Amino acid sequence: MRRQEIDYILTTMLETHVNVSDLNLTADKPLQVEADGQLIEVPLHPSLKKLTPFQTEIFALNLIDSDRRLSEMLIKEGSCDLSYHLMGKARFRINIFSQRGYYSIVMRKLETRIPTIEDMGFPNIFYNMVEEKNGLILVTGATGSGKTTTLATLLNEMNDNKRIHIITLEDPVEFVHPHKKATFNQRELGSDFDIFANGLRAALRQAPKVILVGEMRDRETMEIGLTAAETGHLVMSTLHTIDARQTINRILGMFRSEEEKWIRIRLAKTLRWIICQRLLPKIGGGRIAAFEIMGTNLRVCDSIIHGESEGKTFYEIIEAGEAFGWQTFDRSIIDLYKKKMITEGTAIANASRKTVVSRGIDTMKSSRGEKTTDIEGLDLDEEYSKKLGPSIKRWKRG
Repeated sequence: MRRQEIDYILTTMLETHVNVSDLNLTADKPLQVEADGQLIEVPLHPSLKKLTPFQTEIFALNLIDSDRRLSEMLIKEGSCDLSYHLMGKARFRINIFSQRGYYSIVMRKLETRIPTIEDMGFPNIFYNMVEEKNGLILVTGATGSGKTTTLATLLNEMNDNKRIHIITLEDPVEFVHPHKKATFNQRELGSDFDIFANGLRAALRQAPKVILVGEMRDRETMEIGLTAAETGHLVMSTLHTIDARQTINRILGMFRSEEEKWIRIRLAKTLRWIICQRLLPKIGGGRIAAFEIMGTNLRVCDSIIHGESEGKTFYEIIEAGEAFGWQTFDRSIIDLYKKKMITEGTAIANASRKTVVSRGIDTMKSSRGEKTTDIEGLDLDEEYSKKLGPSIKRWKRG
């Protein structure tokens, strides 16, 4: 298969629908794209009703393009990551993986234009985050929730306003940052460094002010990241966790139990922000991000060091910090519903505490003069009251 043929297929897939986020090639299924969170079949001429295992394997091998490291990784580990540039159209982050002895391919479309905080409609508190001089900023969420885009947005704001050296360690490089005020050195796993821990260790000798680590995957990377944050660097990274509480617990779980007390103290001193995000289906099509945002203060540090307790859960601390721009997922979801960006069903389904969101929506409906319940036509049964009257009188006399 020639590169022109690959490019033709990818171009056809991209142009089939608007808002395409992923391309999916799986054996025994037709070509598919993901648009607005839904997989959609792609018609191809000549018709291709379903891919054969041979076709997905040939496609995968052509994407790897005789790269020995990637070939060995795919065989030994069962999957590999790489990038692909479709000239004039798009860039992709690709994962090729084995399933039931066949190869499948998922290609995430990467935006070529780096968004701004204003473009993304992020809360104003994001402007405070880019002013941090050191410490740890973590962006968390499920795969495909937009963590990389959020980090790129923060770095772009720094690039516009700060004359600093920024090093990124990525797998693979997704957003290519031009040199504006900042100086960028973007390093890719496999071609520029072997593992994140070694890339991060080397970065400490490369005089950066900001270090982006694509993902904190293991104990060693996290430990070096904490060290970098303690020595005056601003370290930004991602974790696959759903909220602030789980993020703290995931970090602690990377270390041995006898290290926990010391790690809690280090984390309390270095943590600056945890931004958790979920993408929700938007009214009218597309998706929109809901955020849980937690900064740091004495209550947060105390809960990290000693653990959560009654009245000192991270959820309650974030609720109390709304004056500082912090917010729970539930508050973010209620705000999106208020702006008529998501439906009530979406709001309830994605809530952390459904009762909180339901109550918030009911309050909003009441203020608009809308019904808060579908129950109608309730009347007093006066005949029943008359029948019951003598019985109540006898009971009182008794």
